[in-house]
Amino acid sequence: MAPTAQSNSPPLSLLSVIIPARNEEYCIGSTVEHLDAELQSQGIPHEIVVVDDGSTDQTWERLNTLASKIPALAAVKKGPPHGFGRAVIRGLDQSKGDAVVIMMGDESDDCRDVPRYWAELNAGYDCVFGSRFVKGGGVVDYPKIKLAVNRAANLFLKLLFHIPLNDTTNAFKAYRREVIDGCRPLISPHFNLTVELPLKAIVRGFSWTVIPITWRNRRAGQSKLQMREMGSRYLFICLYVWLEKYLSRGDYRVARGGDGLVPAPPRSRGSNFRKS
Repeated sequence: MAPTAQSNSPPLSLLSVIIPARNEEYCIGSTVEHLDAELQSQGIPHEIVVVDDGSTDQTWERLNTLASKIPALAAVKKGPPHGFGRAVIRGLDQSKGDAVVIMMGDESDDCRDVPRYWAELNAGYDCVFGSRFVKGGGVVDYPKIKLAVNRAANLFLKLLFHIPLNDTTNAFKAYRREVIDGCRPLISPHFNLTVELPLKAIVRGFSWTVIPITWRNRRAGQSKLQMREMGSRYLFICLYVWLEKYLSRGDYRVARGGDGLVPAPPRSRGSNFRKS
């Protein structure tokens, strides 16, 4: 069996929400404001780290205005080379929390799901993966072609890694800090980071669970994901982690010991898949 939630996991003290943003002047304000209000209402100690990844519009100016009103906001301006993965990694490096949520800056992810991630991490899980395709989850205005590609790609990953997770490619996920550190070095410069992190976490033996989440297509701006460009990049990182799973002889797997995370021998395949 795969590792389960640890009842003796250290309590969490600060949630860092990492938001990469490129040309999101019409969305980033409402994203940050709604997220901050939701986390404040739930009494969750937090910071919101928004990484401006080379925007050519008014995103950076909008972030500076927001930072004067929202103390929890940390705006980071990132220079070239650009890329979704690079922006997320920069945000992870800048963040201070012992728990991390990665979400999009276009309000496609529902900020009301973030406290649910926090609760599951505090229950002892190392990772919490959101799925739009389990009971209780859903999508609104998902383009039909992208939906078909998404379902095919996630089926491929389920079969390749023998896992029941059916929304691996979704960026909206949560991790304890030790998972982020335990999955380094992170090598995906683009959207393929969305599969590198969860697959490495699973392969390396961190505990995980799944909760249903809701996704809504952006209402302003343009999507930065270019499917034609990303196919080979996704395939590369999937095969990279697959080779680690079957050829590394468990060298990178972890387990919780009395002093924290220590190397552990390989364990049988499986997961902590749990529908909420």
